[in-house]
Amino acid sequence: MEWINTLLWDASSIAHIVLLYAFVIAVGVMLGKFKIFGVSFGVTFVLFVGLLMGHFGFGCNPAVLKFVKEFGLILFVFCIGLQVGPSFFSSMKQGGVKLNSLAVGLVALNIAVAFGVYFLDGGIDFPMIVGMLCGAVTNTPGLGAANEALTQMNYTGDPIALGYACAYPLGVVGIIVSIVLIRVLGKVNIKKEESEIMAKTADSKDAPKILYLEVANEALEGKSLPEVNELLGRSFVCSRIRHQGKVSIPVKDTRLYLGDIMFIVCSDEDKAAITAMIGKEAKIDWEQQNSPMVSKRILVTKDEINGKTLGSLNLRSMYGVNVTRVHRSGLQFFADPHLRLMVGDRVVVVGQAEDVEKVGEYLGNELKNLDSPHLTTIFLGIALGIVFGSIPIAFPGMPTPLKLGLAGGPLIVAILVGSFGYKFGLVTYTTQSANLMLREVGIALFLASVGIEAGGGFIDALVNGDGLLYVAYGLLITMVPILVIGLIAKYLLKLDYFTIAGIVAGSNTNPSALAYSNSLSDNINVPAVSYSTVYPLAMFLRILTAQVLLLIMM
Repeated sequence: MEWINTLLWDASSIAHIVLLYAFVIAVGVMLGKFKIFGVSFGVTFVLFVGLLMGHFGFGCNPAVLKFVKEFGLILFVFCIGLQVGPSFFSSMKQGGVKLNSLAVGLVALNIAVAFGVYFLDGGIDFPMIVGMLCGAVTNTPGLGAANEALTQMNYTGDPIALGYACAYPLGVVGIIVSIVLIRVLGKVNIKKEESEIMAKTADSKDAPKILYLEVANEALEGKSLPEVNELLGRSFVCSRIRHQGKVSIPVKDTRLYLGDIMFIVCSDEDKAAITAMIGKEAKIDWEQQNSPMVSKRILVTKDEINGKTLGSLNLRSMYGVNVTRVHRSGLQFFADPHLRLMVGDRVVVVGQAEDVEKVGEYLGNELKNLDSPHLTTIFLGIALGIVFGSIPIAFPGMPTPLKLGLAGGPLIVAILVGSFGYKFGLVTYTTQSANLMLREVGIALFLASVGIEAGGGFIDALVNGDGLLYVAYGLLITMVPILVIGLIAKYLLKLDYFTIAGIVAGSNTNPSALAYSNSLSDNINVPAVSYSTVYPLAMFLRILTAQVLLLIMM
């Protein structure tokens, strides 16, 4: 029966190591699905199972433990970066500035409260404060970055995962309770705000507008479409035109005549000017015009199209078709000639059936092509991220140079690759399921490693040590900043409650809080929009500040 003893207790046995990780992750994920008062801990429960197994003496080779922990973290943060990269810089534009400013304020207040706890208590090591901070804001990548920074400094104190594990459970609950308290303190009428938002968003300004216009301006008689565009100084796409009862696809030389009816797609801000110039809106059922044309969504799947502008493809002159809209990651864009196409985009093409099919062949339109992962981009990006994270950056007043490390380096490179990879011929598209799979595997490996490593002292710290104090301090770090920022957003900035709830969930990168926020209304998705607006910057700040705080204070 020696094989059983080896399988269960030999820390150097590959079979034992794989079995231990498989058990911790499987049981942790399974338990994480259970909801307590409507709240689940998700994959983070892997950490608690790992702590339990570590407490009972199950472990593995320290070198293997360290490798699996760091590799899991790298995989997780890189996939997060690829996901948020395309929207990271665009989230700073227009209304996103206000929302992201609130998110930055929330992150800063979390840090301020953590410093308050550190100086007022006076008996807790600063690394443990950072562990509590990461748990209080439910940010596991921040814990990984802090752990990695401590490794650089040869830290030998108590594992900061203890502080994280103590603060995390009430951190999840505290975020949701804070959202509820903002509703109470702000005297929010959910139904009233929901009705106001639905009225405002009935005609969204972000989506392209469709117009049916009858040419009534005599100044346009005999003018070509490029000439009309030049007169207007506005961008629009005319996908179909009816002249003397016959519908056709307009080309560069197509001329307008009084009484013609145009099918136009434009941006919201140009709608009024285009209507005033051309004529008046007309009611027409294009499906009843006996037109041989079709409108079809075509999937961009060819790598050589990635990063090219719509104008450079010359689809109208080559195939006699018009591209009216582009759908990307749930968003809809006006087909501006300067818009760059990405692999995974769906473009709406209007034209004769055979011409549309040719465009489909040109752009790819093969769903199975997206199933193949672009491993070159992923591993090249990881390699660049590790190199970037290893570069020492000296700052005046800091005793040691700052390194972004194995968390910050890959994260920043992934964001840059996701945003600008097309310029270097890199295809960054991965299906949502593939990205989620890699992320979940990475974070599960990291949490299991941290739990197994820290498990030896967790129960003792919770029962006989300062564990309960960590829980209380963590709740303060969670709730005080949320309430302050939430009430500022409500009373000073006059933001609606749904937007505030999304900001709170996104600033804490907390899916459970987002799920609660979305459950507040079945008719609007405002929380999800504000969540996705602040999430990229918040995730970046959570990871980077956890590391920087340790390098400054130690």
